[in-house]
Amino acid sequence: MSLLEKLESKKASTNHTKDKKDSSSTPGNRDPFALLKNNLHKKVIAQLKEIPAEEKDKNELLTKKIEQLVDQFINEDDENSHIPRLDKMRIAGELVDEITGYGPITPLLNDPDVSEVMVNGPNQVYVEKNGRLTLSEVNFRDDNHVLQIIERIVAPIGRRIDESMPMVDARLPDGSRVNAIIPPLALNGPTITIRKFSKDPFTVDDLINFGTMTPEMAQFIEACVKARLNIVVSGGTGSGKTTTLNVLSSFVPSNERIVTIEDAAELQLRQPHVLTLESRPPNIEGKGAITIRDLVRNSLRMRPDRVVVGEVRSGEALDMLQAMNTGHDGSMTTGHANSPRDMLSRLETMVMMAGMDLPIRAIREQIASAIDLIIQQSRLRDGSRRITYLTEVQGMEGDVVVLQDLYSFRQTGINQDSEVEGDFQSSGIRPKFIDRLEASGIKLPPELFQPSIF
Repeated sequence: MSLLEKLESKKASTNHTKDKKDSSSTPGNRDPFALLKNNLHKKVIAQLKEIPAEEKDKNELLTKKIEQLVDQFINEDDENSHIPRLDKMRIAGELVDEITGYGPITPLLNDPDVSEVMVNGPNQVYVEKNGRLTLSEVNFRDDNHVLQIIERIVAPIGRRIDESMPMVDARLPDGSRVNAIIPPLALNGPTITIRKFSKDPFTVDDLINFGTMTPEMAQFIEACVKARLNIVVSGGTGSGKTTTLNVLSSFVPSNERIVTIEDAAELQLRQPHVLTLESRPPNIEGKGAITIRDLVRNSLRMRPDRVVVGEVRSGEALDMLQAMNTGHDGSMTTGHANSPRDMLSRLETMVMMAGMDLPIRAIREQIASAIDLIIQQSRLRDGSRRITYLTEVQGMEGDVVVLQDLYSFRQTGINQDSEVEGDFQSSGIRPKFIDRLEASGIKLPPELFQPSIF
C-alpha cells in the first residue's frame, strides 16, 4: 500500500469517528486540543495529497512538511493562534506520529529503554523498562483509534483482523513481534502487545555483560553450535528465548544454508545465505492457511544445512525431530517450558498433537536421539534474564530419557536494591558428546568442566 493510500485510509477512519463526542471526554483522554488536532489532521491529509510522490517516500521531508502545515493552520485560526509554541510543537509531533508512525505509542517504540509495549484498551498503556512494568502516560482517543493502529501494523504484511479473525500475530518492519486481539474476545477494548527487538541484534558479549551467561558457558555453547549439535532453547514467556536463539545462530558458519521458520519473522540472522519462511493464516473464507508444520516439511526439500524454527507449539515438533534425526544436524528451536525435564514432556505432548498413533517409548526415543542440548532460560523476579541450565540429553535408560546438567544458575538471595544474587556453577561432568566436538576439530580446555563457581 502506498503512503497516499494509507493517508486516504486514515482520513476515512477519521471521518468515520468524527461525530463521536466521547472521543476526548473519556477518563485519561481529557486532551484540551483533541478537537483542534482532529481538524488539523483532516487539513494536513488534504494538503499532503498535493505533495510529489518522491517526497512522500522520504520521512524527513514529510515530517518537516507536516510541522510547517500545523504551524500555518494554527496561526491562521483566530481561536487558537494564541497557543504557546511548546504546545504547537507537541501537537505537530503527535500528528507526525499519527500520520507517519503508529500514533501515540510511536515515542515508546522509539525509546531504546522500552523492551515491551502493552496497550490494554485506549486508556491504559503499560511498558516494560529494565525488566519492570510501569504505566505510561500515553492514551488513545477511543477504541477505533486503537483499531486504526492495529490495521496499520497488520495490513503491510498481508494479515487481517476483524470479527471473523479477532486475533493476529504480526511484526513491525524492524522485526518487533506484535500480537493484537479485539472485542468481543478482549473485554477491555482492542489490545496490542509489542515485543521490541534491538535494531542491532544482541551479541554473545552483550548477554555476558547482562549476566545472562558467563564467558565459559558462551565458549561451550559456541562449540556446540559449530559442532552441529541439535539445540532446544526452553523457557517461560518473556524469558529471552528468541534473543538467545539469535545469539546461537550467530555462531553458524557463514558458508552454510540456513532456513528459518516462524509464525511472524523476527529472527535477525546476519549470515549471507538465509531463507526466511513465515506461516500464513487462513483467508476470509477460512482457506489457504500455511502452518509451521507445512513449512518444516517443505524446508527439508530446500537443501538446508540447518533448520531454525522460531518456536514449536504443536504437531510440527514431530517433523522437527524427524528432521534432526535424518541428517539435518545443527538445527535449533525454542519452546515454552519451566525446566529441561518439562521441555521433554511438552515435546512428547506436541508430538502426540501431530495425530500419529505412536507409543510413548517411540516418541521418547525420537527425542533422545534428536536433541543434544537444552538451554533453559528464565526471567527472574527482578526482571533479569539468566540461562539457568545447560543440560545434556544423554539417551534412554529403560523408558526414561536421561538428562545431565552441565551448568546451572543458583540463586543465593536478593540484595538491598531488590536484585537477584546468585552464581553460575559447573557440575564438573564432561558431556557425552565431547567426542563429537573433538571430531569437529574443537578442543575445549579441561578446566571448562571442572566443578567451580563462576
